[in-house]
Amino acid sequence: MMNQANNYKNKKGLALGPRRAVAYLVLVLVSVLCLFWFYILFINATRSHGELTTGFTPIPSTHLLENWHNLLTKSTLPIWSGMFNSFIVAALSAILSTYFSTMTAYAIHAYDFKLKKFMFSFILMIMMIPTQVTALGFLQLVSKMKLEDSFIPLIVPAIAAPATFFYMKQYMESTLPLSLVEAARIDGSGEFRTFNTIAFPLMKPAIAVQMIFTFVTSWNNYFTPALILHNEKKKTLPILIAQLRSADWLKFDMGQVYVMIAFSIFPVIIVYLFLSRFIVQGVALGSVKG
Repeated sequence: MMNQANNYKNKKGLALGPRRAVAYLVLVLVSVLCLFWFYILFINATRSHGELTTGFTPIPSTHLLENWHNLLTKSTLPIWSGMFNSFIVAALSAILSTYFSTMTAYAIHAYDFKLKKFMFSFILMIMMIPTQVTALGFLQLVSKMKLEDSFIPLIVPAIAAPATFFYMKQYMESTLPLSLVEAARIDGSGEFRTFNTIAFPLMKPAIAVQMIFTFVTSWNNYFTPALILHNEKKKTLPILIAQLRSADWLKFDMGQVYVMIAFSIFPVIIVYLFLSRFIVQGVALGSVKG
């Protein structure tokens, strides 16, 4: 019997060997394709404007510090304040959007009421409306409320995120059993305490994923901030990058543009590295439970 079991394991390993090799090969190719564009970006950030006009080269140059110095000295753009503004807007949007979307998903998941299906469908219907369609009315509302050159119109509307709600709702159905909620209620736990101490911690992997997505979306958002922010000190990095690219040809320096784009990517990478450990912990915990 032991010999038969060992033979079966060996045959199964041989059968899975080519499949595993193909899977690794595909993963390597996809990773290379994803990282190749970042490699080009950082290579171009080390080249001068004259070198960039000659075409692409895979070899880095020596003008990185020079481009950075020119960006800070020759450019009049408030780079550091733009970085701070983008981080404040993106961080608060990610935190508030994820928390309240999870709370909304918990309400739809854990409670039974008459309009439950309608509310779920209504939220998904809102998800289909493009931002550009409501931009004019949103801009008029912001103007009437005198909130131009303020971060409030960029942060508060992000709380209502139908896509985040839908993802959290689907994840909650497979992770949070209603029996656990009922047990907490029987033990005398309040609804907010049940959500914050039981439901919310169980959602850490999904929360980390959505915080990354929301942070990156808000960080790269150009459309809405360009309509609202007019003060130079209040503008975010995407607006400053667009202004740097639209400079007249006498002042235009492609090396500065690439350095600023590379500079704007580092906070996103840091946020991803910080939050990705919660995703790994959630996957490991799920595999142990399974």
